[in-house]
Amino acid sequence: MKFLPTILNGSFTIQLDPVKDERGWFARYFCKKEFSSIGHEKEWVQMNHSFTLKKGTIRGMHFQKSPFSEIKLVRCIHGSVFDVIVDLRKDSPTFLQWYGAELSAENKLMMYIPEGFAHGFQTLEDSCGLLYMHTAYYSPEAENGLKYNDPQINISWPMEVTEISFRDDNHNLLEKINGL
Repeated sequence: MKFLPTILNGSFTIQLDPVKDERGWFARYFCKKEFSSIGHEKEWVQMNHSFTLKKGTIRGMHFQKSPFSEIKLVRCIHGSVFDVIVDLRKDSPTFLQWYGAELSAENKLMMYIPEGFAHGFQTLEDSCGLLYMHTAYYSPEAENGLKYNDPQINISWPMEVTEISFRDDNHNLLEKINGL
């Protein structure tokens, strides 16, 4: 694995290093020893899988409030998405900045998202599947979200939004989120 720092402090895209032969390929998704090289010591406690049908769909921007903040590791295993993170840590030099990268089954990139970040994505094609690993259990009382088109953040989504859930479309703007 190659850990490539993004412009946001503490976050990484991760390139897998597949071993290929006539049968196909094999790649390591997680290695405690390799992840310790970026300071990751927490245990992964939950793994989720999302599937999104329609191209242009946005899911996000989700986060869990402290003390239930979580580190996430995201990988697209079918299709392709524009994956976006926003730094919500007030003490960070990259506070309120965003970063986006294409994750796809083909490029095998992963996104490492530290605690204190909002996360979301837009599907770039129909039928996209993502795997997520989390260092904290889902806590409904800590669930929160940031409006995907908040003008203060100004994320440049690659295409027009075709689908978004009622919940995601009604997340608050930054100015209305307590604690930010």
